Amino acid sequence: MGTWYKCHILTFKTLTFIKIKDMKKIKIAGILLIAISLATSCKKQFLEDIKSIDKYDTTMFGNEVLTKWYIDRMYYDYFSAYKSPLLSVVGLYNQNRSNATEEIGGTVTDYTNPQKTLVDAVNGDAYFGTALGANPSNISYTRIRNCNYLLEKVDQPVGSTLTSGFKNQAKGQAFFLRGLQYFDLLRVHGGVPIVLKVQNASATDSSIKIPRASVTEVVNQIVADFDSAAALLPATWASTDYGRFTKGAALAMKSRVLLTYASPLFNTDWDNTGNARWQKALDAGLAAETALTAAGNGLYGTTAKNWAEMWSVNDNAFNKEAIMVRMLSNSNAASGIENSGWERTIRVSIQTGAGGISAPKEMIDLFPLANGTRPTIANGYDSARFFLNRDPRFYRTFAFSGMKWPTKEATADVVWLYRWIYTGNKIAYSDNNQVISPAVVRKMTNPTGSSTITGLAFSGTDIFEYRYAELLLNIAECYAAKGDIANAVTYLGKIRARVGIPAANSYGIGTPADKYAAIEACLYERRVELAYEGKRFWDLQRWMLYADDASSGNTCTKLGVTPLNGTARNGRYWQFKTTAASATDPLTAARTGISVDPDASDFATQLNNLKTFFDNNIVVRGTDKPMDNISGTAVNINFRPNYYLFGLTSTVLSLNPWLLQNNGWNDYSGAAGTFNARQ
Repeated sequence: MGTWYKCHILTFKTLTFIKIKDMKKIKIAGILLIAISLATSCKKQFLEDIKSIDKYDTTMFGNEVLTKWYIDRMYYDYFSAYKSPLLSVVGLYNQNRSNATEEIGGTVTDYTNPQKTLVDAVNGDAYFGTALGANPSNISYTRIRNCNYLLEKVDQPVGSTLTSGFKNQAKGQAFFLRGLQYFDLLRVHGGVPIVLKVQNASATDSSIKIPRASVTEVVNQIVADFDSAAALLPATWASTDYGRFTKGAALAMKSRVLLTYASPLFNTDWDNTGNARWQKALDAGLAAETALTAAGNGLYGTTAKNWAEMWSVNDNAFNKEAIMVRMLSNSNAASGIENSGWERTIRVSIQTGAGGISAPKEMIDLFPLANGTRPTIANGYDSARFFLNRDPRFYRTFAFSGMKWPTKEATADVVWLYRWIYTGNKIAYSDNNQVISPAVVRKMTNPTGSSTITGLAFSGTDIFEYRYAELLLNIAECYAAKGDIANAVTYLGKIRARVGIPAANSYGIGTPADKYAAIEACLYERRVELAYEGKRFWDLQRWMLYADDASSGNTCTKLGVTPLNGTARNGRYWQFKTTAASATDPLTAARTGISVDPDASDFATQLNNLKTFFDNNIVVRGTDKPMDNISGTAVNINFRPNYYLFGLTSTVLSLNPWLLQNNGWNDYSGAAGTFNARQ
């Protein structure tokens, strides 16, 4: 956990929020939450250099301020690295999993590399952790240990001076955090040891040699933690405490956990509409919906414009869509500040960004048409003129050539993403935007955010880790799996109605032929609604959609989806039709006056103007080298079955020889693992 600094120079509105001069309040978590400053004048006296939790001065749990500081440090350890929506796995937060989906091309990770086969323990996932040691690092079981410590101490005599209300809130947050950590351990490794008491590291104490629990045992413990959190946490917090976990957030997390438990990865009986897991997941989702609605949560707004704005409106204040939100600061103070990396990542070079995220063709071609139907040739879709007649969310998820993409300094800024060949077979790019797609990701952008290098570096764009729309999608999927197609379509319709898709033909969804088609419709809607929010990998994982084989139950075939293995993310260029005379942009005059703004009253006319520009000047070309390549050679995705749940590392197995290795992975000695991590 590191060191906690007791800072007298700061004004703590609550543990959650810090004010330094006139800066925006720092917030994290959800809601996610954060309060820490590493100011040099702070005294290193509170939770000083954790040598052993048992050596803390436990009298801190008789003081509300110190207890709050302890809780906020736990939040910090969980979420401080969470600075982009593409990151996942609490406490770790890297992009490996998002890079293994169709959303992000150009990065071939070990997860998808067909030239690598990870099977030995040395290649296992290190998320499980390492030895606690004398000064434990911020790893999964350290975070669990810190939750256990609070839960033990506040109920001892030292905590008798705390009010019952405060004590309940403290325990509720610890239960929530512990459940959250075990859930991600489950998703990474499968069944893991369940530790509910503070233990001292020992090489001789056999009582702490806890074996790996089954998936069912781990899920039951996670559900118990979220149930306890829901019973202890308030429905809402005062505005000064906005960001802390709520009762509704705990119930929503229970819904997510039980949906995962009901899915094929952990449920070989998933195809049975009467399987009790689907009903339990549905009940949890409906209970969360009821609680959150009563607390004022719901879908934000009634238009696509509202949908796009939800990440930047109500800054630092209640947002009804947010169930868990990572709130970040736009301050450039020297220390103790958590800024977002998203805005700089997605902005193109001309906007002083990092260059943008080139949207693979597969993502551009994914989104429905304006009437909600699938983008097929039969339905009139033209992939070359992809910008015509699309789902309103398309124009808020991507920025493409000719689109208005405002910033604080350039409110009418239009982005251009094309190239031309000039004398000598040289290449130049419009506005020096060297992207490999005619569209880049713009979702969750702040149209009033600064486009200066400094402004982008200190962006305060928030991250919605869990929002109300996902909860509705969870409920829809449970109905579909139970064979209740009508209710599944009703819940999907709520998602589409909010962004203005016409109601005809059930918002373009139609009537799925059977439960499999209904499940596929739910997964499709998740791909669109939750695109680039760090959720896609978990859907691919729990439905085992990388390939069909005996271990997956052939889910791809049953749902009628193409396995991701064997496919690739593809880029393409918009290119000027003829060879230009020089490096000077040959289309400067032709593009004058074009500005595609989905908020404009003449939006349809603007799209047609762009079509004319395209028809007169542009051809579509493949990229010079494949978007997915290794040393310039094209490769296809190859995610191997044993990657769904990663094995433990050699370090973990050598230090804990009683722990079994996952099936599909070799143990410390090189023998085949024997632990069924899916059951």
